[in-house]
Amino acid sequence: MTERDAQPTAQRDPAFSETQGGPEETHSEARQDQPRQAEAEAVQDDGAEVSTDATAPGVPEAAIPELVIISGMSGAGRSTAAKCLEDLGWFVVDNLPPALIPTMVELGARSQGNVARIAVVVDVRGRRFFDNLRESLADLDSRGVTRRIVFLESSDDALVRRFESVRRPHPLQGDGRIVDGIVAERELLRELRGDADLVIDTSSLNVHELRAKMDAQFAGEEEPELRATVMSFGFKYGLPVDADLVADMRFLPNPHWVPELRPYTGLNEEVSAYVFNQPGAKEFLDRYAELLRLIATGYRREGKRYVTIAIGCTGGKHRSVAVSEKLAARLAAEGVETVVVHRDMGRE
Repeated sequence: MTERDAQPTAQRDPAFSETQGGPEETHSEARQDQPRQAEAEAVQDDGAEVSTDATAPGVPEAAIPELVIISGMSGAGRSTAAKCLEDLGWFVVDNLPPALIPTMVELGARSQGNVARIAVVVDVRGRRFFDNLRESLADLDSRGVTRRIVFLESSDDALVRRFESVRRPHPLQGDGRIVDGIVAERELLRELRGDADLVIDTSSLNVHELRAKMDAQFAGEEEPELRATVMSFGFKYGLPVDADLVADMRFLPNPHWVPELRPYTGLNEEVSAYVFNQPGAKEFLDRYAELLRLIATGYRREGKRYVTIAIGCTGGKHRSVAVSEKLAARLAAEGVETVVVHRDMGRE
């Protein structure tokens, strides 16, 4: 399989370290630390300045990532909200211990702008975790970090129905009932809810409606982005399992039976010209592109962010490749972020 125009995927390092300062114990240790302190205080030309010393200059304002903290009731949709932000381009960390949030912000600042927006999902299930969160928030405020707390809640009845539908216990119910766990969690989170910048009640919302609310808050005025993968394939090797839409190009004559074209693929200009000079080829491309515009509008409205369009022919070498290339160019010209994948090209 060959893949063109693929977008790189962000690599997430789960290892985070905290630097804690301690009292000076001996003069020899102090002398040993001086070169390292001088090196740490130096501002590098190619990176952001980050200081863990409260008395030292902080991170330049432009380098500090924007932060959103997602919390709320279990079963209220925290994972869905996090996935929505991830689709909008946020760097999302799930179940990050509250004490590590300032460290996460510092790491984002060191990324030289590569991590400009961070969202963390915080699951506060104990008083110690809540105290750590309060300390982290105070630390962030002292550094001037722009932060928002999104709190997701739902009615007791709605939460009970959701837990029963997946046949899972509430994390705080212990030996009691689901509703007992809900009551305990609601009391534990009462203060955090009062500090929230945005409270979303998901009692009567489905997944798409929650996505729409998150988009309204964080997507800005731009329409949510839709990313398309156009994949050529050969029916002889099976349908792509991740295809949302499938089109069959076997209604066109096969270049395989043209001796001078057989060695080449649909990437070859002569093969592409042969395919699109056949009756119905250009008409198909025009009408299918028009259909995809209609579908894309509906996908965006329903909160769908990714679509895989599979274009098939017998072996995935000639017709499907040529049509996939032309279709991807049409989509890209209309502002759809598009990746072309030729799954079976080269298998013969």
